[in-house]
Amino acid sequence: MQSNHLHVLAEAKDESALSRGMMSLGVRIARGLNNLWRRAGSVLQDRYVARILRTPGAVRTALIYVLQNARKHDAWRVLLPDVFSSGLEFEGWRKSSVSAESRPRLLERARTWLLSIGWKRHGLIDLREVPVGSPG
Repeated sequence: MQSNHLHVLAEAKDESALSRGMMSLGVRIARGLNNLWRRAGSVLQDRYVARILRTPGAVRTALIYVLQNARKHDAWRVLLPDVFSSGLEFEGWRKSSVSAESRPRLLERARTWLLSIGWKRHGLIDLREVPVGSPG
């Protein structure tokens, strides 16, 4: 999560399922923020950019981009996952110092081969890795 945008890595059966899922996510975020701010009205623009990731390398690059984006912008320097990302839930860190506290999972586990296993062919992700460019 950045100050003015959000990076999401999502699995979807097809374009229609992705569209419905992104719409639902937008509504949920808007309702939560409107409740927090005690207001009503539009919060997010009704658009997103989708990239289909087809190779293990592209998925690994996207994971780094999403999980480590704050490092790219020099907004997160601590050698721990960014607390504004889902990095604490991520199980693909190299030599992880992330504590495996017993708490309910906030995110679903990956279901596709590319996102659950395939990307690991290129190595686990180091907490010091910084995204380069844009994924996909």
